[in-house]
Amino acid sequence: MKSIIQNIVSLLAGLMFINAGLNKFFHYMPIPDDLPEQVVNMNAAMAEIGWLLPLVAIAEIAGGMLFIIPRFRTLGAIVLFPVMIGIILIHLTVAPSGLPIAVAIFLVLLWAMYDQREKYLYLVKMDSLQKN
Repeated sequence: MKSIIQNIVSLLAGLMFINAGLNKFFHYMPIPDDLPEQVVNMNAAMAEIGWLLPLVAIAEIAGGMLFIIPRFRTLGAIVLFPVMIGIILIHLTVAPSGLPIAVAIFLVLLWAMYDQREKYLYLVKMDSLQKN
């Protein structure tokens, strides 16, 4: 049962990241009128750096796709983690209205990472770096 619930919430979180990434390329979602001025300025600054938004979009799309597939969820979580840290920081500092959904998605990401923690521990074990 736990695996079914985790697959469903991972699917929803992955689709949200894919949607956010695709929107950065195709601009199909309307921009809310009540965005704080700091968010508008920050988005304009990121758009001014020509490579930044496409990079974040590709990370969101690729990470979201990997996060949906159980076999690659660990890799998807690694890709999405820095993006999610940025999202949390933005909502903590300038746009607190979106914080609840950002925290919910972050918790899904952390749950998936905790569930697969032995795969991450292998990356940092000193034993794995030494040859016999």
